[in-house]
Amino acid sequence: MELLKAVVLGVIQGLTEFLPISSSAHLRIYPELFGWGDPGAAFTAVIQIGTELAVLIYFRKDIWRIGSAWVRSVFRPEYRGTLDARMGWYIIVGSLPIVVLGVLLKDVIERDFRNLWIVGCTLIVMGVVLGIADRVGRTDRTLGKITLKDALLMGGAQALALIPGVSRSGATISMGRFLGFEREAATRFAFLLAIPAVVGAGLFELKEIPNGHNDFGWGPTITATVVSFVVGYAAIAWLLRYVSTRSYTPFVIYRILLGAGTLALLGAGVLHA
Repeated sequence: MELLKAVVLGVIQGLTEFLPISSSAHLRIYPELFGWGDPGAAFTAVIQIGTELAVLIYFRKDIWRIGSAWVRSVFRPEYRGTLDARMGWYIIVGSLPIVVLGVLLKDVIERDFRNLWIVGCTLIVMGVVLGIADRVGRTDRTLGKITLKDALLMGGAQALALIPGVSRSGATISMGRFLGFEREAATRFAFLLAIPAVVGAGLFELKEIPNGHNDFGWGPTITATVVSFVVGYAAIAWLLRYVSTRSYTPFVIYRILLGAGTLALLGAGVLHA
């Protein structure tokens, strides 16, 4: 039964990590709805390594190009003005807000932020923000036009995802759209920016898996991680194709409905915060 739960949660993680609908919210809401309880922040963080491995493989050429250009730029000044070298610095700098706040607010994140009343509200609020950003944002900037200021702003937005229900990709994409980036560019940068934060958080929480701070042991956790990798890889390819021609409106509607439904079920006593 534990392995079956792990497979279901791995599928949920893989489907929702890259869509701007908050994987952490789904991993908090649906287990509660199924009567499984909260799987815990450690389990949630660790299985996200699976979806980030999917990012590493899917964007392997981009990551290698950016990484090698960044390393060369450290020692050879002639490389420092290239887009790939600058992108390396932008990812590093943009990752700092979520890393710093994640360490400072670790206890609050694991204890207070996982309250379903908060999750329901953030799903709705950030859904509205995403809808506004997608509607009013220009669509005339590519990743070639990104600046350090853009990276800092999108990194600050990503840090809001420490609150379940915000969505790491959703917050970053929203800021990118407000800054005028085209949908595919904003989505692609959101994926790349998430790599250091998600992998770091997962590795940081690994020590919690065998120590009783979660509902699952190593077997189910590894199973969920593998499943999330397979499903997540397919989700990346689908989302990049989707946003190249369509808006984020379906995700906005889904977020608002899920958030409102969660609050209604809490009020009716079906779910417990």
